[in-house]
Order: sequence, then structure tokens, then C-alpha cells
Amino acid sequence: MAKVETLELARISVRGVVQGVGFRPFVFQLASKHNLKGWVCNTSEDVKIEVQGDSRDLERFISELRNNAPPLAHIENISVSYHPPAEYTWFEIRHSVAEEGKYQLVSPDIATCQPCLKEVFDPQDRRYRYPFTNCTNCGPRFTIIEDIPYDRPKTTMRSFTMCPDCQAEYDNPLDRRFHAQPNACPKCGPQLELLDGKGNHIETADVIVTAGKLLKEGKILAIKGLGGFLLACDATNKKTVQLLRHRKRRPFKPLAIMVSHLDEARKYCSVSDEEEKLLTSPKSPIVLMPWKPESGLCSEVAPNLKYLGLMLPYTPMHHLLLRESGLPLVMTSGNISEEPICKDNDEAVRRLSGIADYFLVHNRDIYARYDDSVTIVEKGDLQLTRRARGYAPFPVHLTFNAKQVLGCGAEEKNTFCLTRDNYAFVSQHIGDMENLETVDHFENTLSLYKKLFRIEPEIVAYDLHPEYLSTKYALELGSRSGQLKLVPVQHHHAHIASCMADNKIEAPVIGVALDGTGYGSDGRIWGGEFMIADYKGFERLGHLEYLPLPGGAAAIKRPYRIAVGYLVTLLGESSLTPGLSFLKHIDPIEIELIKQQLRAGINSPLNSSMGRLFDAVSALIGVRTEIDYEGQAAVELEMVAYDAVDKVGDRAYPFCIIEIEGVHIIQLKELFASVVKDLSGRISKACIAAKFHNTVAKMILEMCRLIAGKTGINQVALSGGVFQNRMLFRKVVPMLESAGLSVLVHKQVPCNDGGISLGQSVIANFS
Repeated sequence: MAKVETLELARISVRGVVQGVGFRPFVFQLASKHNLKGWVCNTSEDVKIEVQGDSRDLERFISELRNNAPPLAHIENISVSYHPPAEYTWFEIRHSVAEEGKYQLVSPDIATCQPCLKEVFDPQDRRYRYPFTNCTNCGPRFTIIEDIPYDRPKTTMRSFTMCPDCQAEYDNPLDRRFHAQPNACPKCGPQLELLDGKGNHIETADVIVTAGKLLKEGKILAIKGLGGFLLACDATNKKTVQLLRHRKRRPFKPLAIMVSHLDEARKYCSVSDEEEKLLTSPKSPIVLMPWKPESGLCSEVAPNLKYLGLMLPYTPMHHLLLRESGLPLVMTSGNISEEPICKDNDEAVRRLSGIADYFLVHNRDIYARYDDSVTIVEKGDLQLTRRARGYAPFPVHLTFNAKQVLGCGAEEKNTFCLTRDNYAFVSQHIGDMENLETVDHFENTLSLYKKLFRIEPEIVAYDLHPEYLSTKYALELGSRSGQLKLVPVQHHHAHIASCMADNKIEAPVIGVALDGTGYGSDGRIWGGEFMIADYKGFERLGHLEYLPLPGGAAAIKRPYRIAVGYLVTLLGESSLTPGLSFLKHIDPIEIELIKQQLRAGINSPLNSSMGRLFDAVSALIGVRTEIDYEGQAAVELEMVAYDAVDKVGDRAYPFCIIEIEGVHIIQLKELFASVVKDLSGRISKACIAAKFHNTVAKMILEMCRLIAGKTGINQVALSGGVFQNRMLFRKVVPMLESAGLSVLVHKQVPCNDGGISLGQSVIANFS
């Protein structure tokens, strides 16, 4: 009996990351496979499909559409409606349609895929050694997009006219370069150029060969990548790395390393299965992994640290350069300390001429600055330390339908966040808002996000700290507009709300927010906070006791001042005995001035910061008395502690928790007295550091138990930069879980201030 066909027409809307990832050719091939007719096109909102055929073929088509999408596609939603058949005789890919006010998700930049890499190293291929090889499965996306729909005229590739061969690939729905907007080859695409330290052109037969030779000679190169310039040099050359640090004004902050392949990564670091997957993923971030110090890299790449930030090549140019040089390369942000990464050739020559000996540039413009993402793996799960390339601008999904809100973020590690519908678009890492260049970067990137995602904020959220430039920006916006609703958000409440949104939790939690500095609702400096919180508000139920910071901000740069301030306040001036070795490195006149400040209460603001407690102990036991980068004293204290973990076991120092008007306060007198006693007994720095980490973990456990007992809440959210401390994290999470508490940790945004903007935006939605 002949098969009876039931002809149907389906109208389909597919939303998500479905443009620039080979989705339309996938649809074309799928329709051909199932003998269906109709069309597919990109719009400003989605991919629209109108397809007709036998009902059973349509059913199979829709099933495969959901389940077999291209690897870089991320489908958020598929909606289908059925209609009477039309007069279609073939299936076609139509031109994109721009729609007023509509938006779509935008793909992050993606590392080079294996088929492209194979072409780059195939002498018979027309793209042999071409450093801008890409296809719909890899290459630049976000960094070249100026507007949507994602078509070549709306990218920085519009100035490159494709040659006949590239155009044929671009027009062929069966080719993996069909509508790959950055598609190019040596004949028609971007080109490399080598410049000297003053920006003058250097004539060379092969730019990559010459650049590789310069790196082997110990030179420092500024290299234009996907989202900006990186400074590169030989990571095994001590003299060159020291010179880079000197020129970059970065004496101690660790430098990222790029190596050519996974086997080389294993030579320098202990790489777990999860870390291997992350390193080789299309996101290709920097991964912080245990460093093998005997492996041949000079210690200057990450002084005093046991973890190394390592990444694999993520562009053809990186692959070529690493193969040509045969070296592991330092690849660090192309900037002077605290400034944003350079993105334009002229800008790089102007700003980096005192750092780089040579410039490796190209003529494909970068529209959006984009740092490398920094990640760690803990308990098998990804945690982000810096969220940028490979992750932004992909959104965080919200559990509610959001208003159009801007969260302006914090001062350090700034990001902003825009919300609409059920999305929170957290920007890529902007940087420390300490100069006009970073503020310009903030404003330019914000303008791009507003344009791409068609958001015009009706509410602006900001930090309580009156001196943050992000706060001043928000207040200026409000004064100019008069229409905007301004919502101030307490720093640590934002931390906890960020962790909640990261985990799709709306119910109240016990929030543990531990960091260096956050402006409290009482006008004091907070940072060791225990609260119950949801999106609507918080109640502070506990904190570290208030102690003075003699010299204010100066104490943060010089932790020995914090140590002196805490000792004098808790144990009296007589505690500053000659037996405390860290005092030998401080001018006695300064010690006397600190005492006078403390007696008079002059420029000695009170703080409850856990970050400052780590700083004080680090200085007190002689690990780090002055810092070059944020958190250095605490980071090096953690590194020292690893040397005595087994010896110390679970031993900890005593501390006391008191309750005043319903608020639990952790008192530190016994802790400091015990540390001083251990120092006088010649207990090693490592043992003291390890016992201190145990102590902080027990503080967190005891405070959470008290609050859980009082409130009945058993879910704990951990946030704040202190939880970047891997030793503390590994101790705290199982301790809380063993006590019957469930633990929420960050996964999509950093636990540090890079996640603050998400929390601000969510809270403002409920204000």
C-alpha cells in the first residue's frame, strides 16, 4: 500500500546563541536530508524557519533541530506553530532581517578548531601559515561585532572584500565557512606587520619567523590578539622576565604562560582530567594549576606561588608563534599596571613603547576589548577568577522576568551588568576603576552592550561607597536623566545576591561574604560578614570585631601597619616586643607614629574585614609586610601554609564569639595572643599559617551553625574574594556539609568583585 503523505508547514523560532555558529547551514542540510522545502534566516531576535513537508519528516526535522545542533550553538528556546502549506519548491537561506528593538544572544570569541588548525599547518592548503584562519566553528565573534544581526557589514571585517574562493565558501550552505563573517585567506584578508619599538615598519620575508627569532633572542613583543594586545617573552629567560616586570611596573603579580600543547602543559603543571578539558575547550581560558617548580620556567613568572596560570594557544597566530619559537611564552595583558588592555595599533605603540621592544600587529580592528579569562577547578567544578574571553557576553539566566536594570559594579575588578527578560548580561572584565582610561573602557563597553541587547536602563544600581568611580558614574547618570531610579546596594549584600543568582536561588540564605573592603551600612569598612539575605534585603547577624586600620588606605599597601594596629588594640603596646621579627624591618619612628594614630583615633578607620585579618597575620609572622598587588599578603600566606598542612592536621587557634543585641561578633584577642606565643616558641611560619587557615574555617562553621540554629535556614552562600583562597575553600565546604548545611558557590561569575554587578542588578529588580 502506498505511503500517504500529510503535508504540513511549520513556523519555527530558535533563540539563543544561534548566529555565527553554523546554525543556518545546519538547518539547510537538515531540511535537505528530510526532503523539506521553505527557508531560514537570521533576524535581530532569533533564527526564523519556515519549513514544509510530510508531517513525519517535519517531526524528525524538529527533533534533530533540538538535539543535534552545531557544537557552538546554544539553544535557549524553540517555538513551533503549524499552518496550511505554502507554494515552496525548494529550501533556501534568506538574507538577514533587522528588527527594531529586538535582540539576540551573541557568541563569545572561540579558540581555533581542529579542521582550521590542520589547514594552517598543511603546506598544500591555500591557508597554510595564515594567522587569521577561521570558520563558523571558531574564531572572533564578540570582539568584531558592532551591531546585530551578525552579518559582515556590521563587523570590523567589512573593509576586507572576499576573493572568489572565499566568497564561494561563504555562499555555499554545505561549506563550514558558510556565512562565517570573519572568513578570509592570505589573498583577501587581514595581514600581519612587524614594527620596531617606536612603531616603524620592519621589512621581513616572514613576520612569524622573525618574531619567533626575536623571542628566542630575549626580546619583549607586544602582540595584537583577539581582544587586545598581550606582552610576550621567553618564560625560561630570567633576565627578560625581570625586565618585563620592571618596564610593566609589576614586580610580583603573577604572569600567565602560554604553551604549545597539552603535553607541554603537563611538563609545567599537574593537570587533572577536568583541567585538561578546560584547557582544550573552545573557551581556552587561563587555568590556575599546581606548578612543578623544577620544570624549567624561571621562578620570576609567579614569585612565591605554588600555582601557575597556564593556557594553550587559541588563535592560529599563537599556534604559529609558539611552534616557531619553540618556547613557553609569558602572555600577559598589554598594559601598564592598572590601565585597560590596549586594542588599537596606534594606541599600543603610544602606551607600550616603553615596555615592548617590537610590535606584532595586524589590520583587523578590534571593536571590544577582551582580556583572557582566568579559571580554577575545585571539586571538579569550574570557578571563574576573571570572566572575559570565551564566557562574556553569554548571559546568566535569571529565575524571574527582569526589568531593564544597570548594575555599575565595584571599584576593583569592575564589571557592569544589564538585565532584561530572564537574562543578566554581565560584561567582560573591565578592570580597576582608578583612572580615566578604565572609565572610558567602561562607558564604551556599556554602550556596546546596550546596543547589542537593546537595553535602555530604567533603574541604575550602585555601591554604597561614595568614592567609587562606578558610584559617581551612577549618580551622574541619575542627575543628568531625572527619569532613572537610583538604587544603592550594600557591597556584601550584592556579593550574596550574586551567588544566589549564579545558582538560581531566590529563597533566603545564610550569606558568608568575606573580602578586603566593602562600605558598610553603618559607614564603617566591612569584610567579614555573616547575614541572612535574599534579593529583597539582608540582616547582618554576625561579623569580625571592628579593629583599626592605621593610615587607612596606606595600611592596605603596607600590612605591617595592620599587624601593629591589631596587636596594640588587642594586646596593648607592650605586645610590640623586640622578639617580633617583622618589627625589625619597620622604622621605629613610624611605629611610634602608628601608636599615636591609634591613641588619638586619627586616620584609623574601623574595619571588620577578613581580608585585612589575613594581611595582619601574614605581616605578623613575616610572610609579607608590604604588597605589590591586591591580596598578595593573603595569597603568600596561603602558599606558605601548604608546607605544613599534614603536620598541623586540624589544629586551630582559639577565638571567642560574643553576642551583642542579637549580632554575633568574632573576637580575635585569643587568636593573636596565641600566634605571638607560637612565634616566641619558634614555631614555623608554615605551621602558624596552616593553623590560621584552620581557625578561619572553624570561625565560618561556628557562625553558620549559630545562624542556622537561630533562623532555621540551612543553605549557605559563600562569596567574596577571600574564597579564592583554595586551601580555605577546601576546608570550609566539607565542614559545612558535614554539619548538615548545603553550600552554594560561584560558577558563572567570580566570587570576587567581578561578580558584584550581578548582585546589584538582581537586588535592584526587587527594590
